[in-house]
Amino acid sequence: MRLAVLSDMHGNLTAFEAAIADLEALGGADHIWILGDLAAFGPHPAACIQRVSAWREAHGKEKFQIIGGNTDRYLVNGQRPRTPSAKDAEAFAKLAQSWQGRDTMLNWSAGKLSFEDYELLKKIRGREAGLDAEGYGYVIGYHGTPGDDEGFLTPETAPDEALDMLLDREGRLGIGAHIHKQMDRDLGRWRVINVGSVGMSFDAPGLAQWGLFTFENGSVEVDLRAVPYDVEAVIADLYAVGHPVPEWFIRVLREGN
Repeated sequence: MRLAVLSDMHGNLTAFEAAIADLEALGGADHIWILGDLAAFGPHPAACIQRVSAWREAHGKEKFQIIGGNTDRYLVNGQRPRTPSAKDAEAFAKLAQSWQGRDTMLNWSAGKLSFEDYELLKKIRGREAGLDAEGYGYVIGYHGTPGDDEGFLTPETAPDEALDMLLDREGRLGIGAHIHKQMDRDLGRWRVINVGSVGMSFDAPGLAQWGLFTFENGSVEVDLRAVPYDVEAVIADLYAVGHPVPEWFIRVLREGN
């Protein structure tokens, strides 16, 4: 049995299509999970939502799970990410400038959505994915950490702290996203994977990241994929659609974070 997991498209349709093409070239998957952050920031927020919806219809809803990420929630209810308070005037000036750019992009992304797009994002908020892999055990999928779409489980998170994040969940394999970096950690009782970001990778700029999980004979083979896409085409799209802060997205596409 094969499970494909993609996340964090962030409105980058070109990268999303490259990841889908890579999956299809590998023979597809029995189950597909989308772990959130479908639309915000990139040039094609609505098209990415619609591509996910059409893909689910084609694959079959019973084997295709979609959950929401933090930026999907921001587009639904206008919330914004938690940020620490500034400690001095210089830090406040930087914070205010970053808020202005971020909120401009989020508001622009929301303005590109139809009500049908909005309804899909509304329905996937706060959800988690789950699958009982025969012979292996239960697998869970979340955006940030279980129960928190803004939570961070990173390569640097202390093992005890990471295990605490999974304390009230059953299973042996946890698959997440949100940090825009790929990760594979063995925590003993749990193995935790991060599939990275399809459309806005921080550790592999210019590559669409996703994960393919093959369950066989009681074990799992993890293939963390990273496929190239046409970054210059995405940059051209930013200007063609009148993106309000193209320089920010271009920097991430070319340099990561």
